[in-house]
Amino acid sequence: MRALRLPPPSLLIVSSSSSSSRTWQWKKNLPIHLFSPQLTSSLSFNPKYGVLAFSSSTSKEQPIEETIIDTIPEVSSKRGPLKSGLYLVSTPIGNLEDITLRALRVLRSANVILSEDTRHSGKLLHHYNIKTSLLSYHKFNETQREKAILERLREGDIVALISDAGTPGISDPGTELAKLCVSEKIPVIPIPGPSALLTALCASGLSTEEFSFVGFLPKHAGSRRERLMLSANATATQIFFVPPHKLNQFLEETCSLFGDSRKCVIAREMTKIHEEFWRGSLAEAKDAFSANQPKGEITLLVEGIATCIPETPSEDQLEQELRNLISNGHSLSMAVKVVSEATSVKRKTIYSLALRKFGNVEEAEEDSS
Repeated sequence: MRALRLPPPSLLIVSSSSSSSRTWQWKKNLPIHLFSPQLTSSLSFNPKYGVLAFSSSTSKEQPIEETIIDTIPEVSSKRGPLKSGLYLVSTPIGNLEDITLRALRVLRSANVILSEDTRHSGKLLHHYNIKTSLLSYHKFNETQREKAILERLREGDIVALISDAGTPGISDPGTELAKLCVSEKIPVIPIPGPSALLTALCASGLSTEEFSFVGFLPKHAGSRRERLMLSANATATQIFFVPPHKLNQFLEETCSLFGDSRKCVIAREMTKIHEEFWRGSLAEAKDAFSANQPKGEITLLVEGIATCIPETPSEDQLEQELRNLISNGHSLSMAVKVVSEATSVKRKTIYSLALRKFGNVEEAEEDSS
């Protein structure tokens, strides 16, 4: 057995076209080492030390095509050490191979990694043999953690923040800490990578010209309906995060507000083995999933409303919308505002209708104040 040490960073290529080793420069003076597979019966490569080991023998196997065997992951001296700051590191949404080289470098170099779920993130770090300590950071303790984290950053630490999957701060913890760091003039460095909403959008087949990311809808029925009304009248593609156990409720509500024929895409388990993109109308989705609750995280996209002259709702429809909002706790003025923004009817007209139909509500509000 013989061993050859390659000067990092190097690239090893096995070729059937040469019986002797050669070295030449490629791109930025990156040495490439060429060897013939006919001279080897076994190859082993240690990326940590940049060593290729092989044993000589005569091989009668058919020649193979020129193939890249491996690269040596060596940090370029031109990049230098990382500066202190808060690093928002995107992590895989399912497939661990989707991590970026830069993300791995930051996670290895950080003094601490803030994690939404340390047990979940521990699997990722274990997979890539990253020893940096984890510190829990989620919506239930982020306020208590902020003071200590800011102190570490002021002292010059490198703090990495990751969520369970995707990009921190996008429907996940991180936004408030980033705001604090910006106000304190502490660098906030994004490390881009996987994102569920962009992954779903690019493969959806819906328009990508303009889109609106809604994320998770409010739990309160009135607030949820208010938000869905705005989305129903938007021309941009609407993107939602929907928990599996709330999918039927979502489809029921969107069918009534968006219309049964509106196209939608239900993306689940993206980048995983059971990845699925279901496409059809909202009515078809309602039928398909009524008795079959899917598993896994769901990103649901609904096409925007067609750009045409909006149909003016009838007085009965306006009255019903106002009634729904008021019964869910909205004041008369707020109900008028929401309905006027969601329709083509002038606010003055809706307010006049509201006074005729629900004037007693306004009087009750004035008495209570």
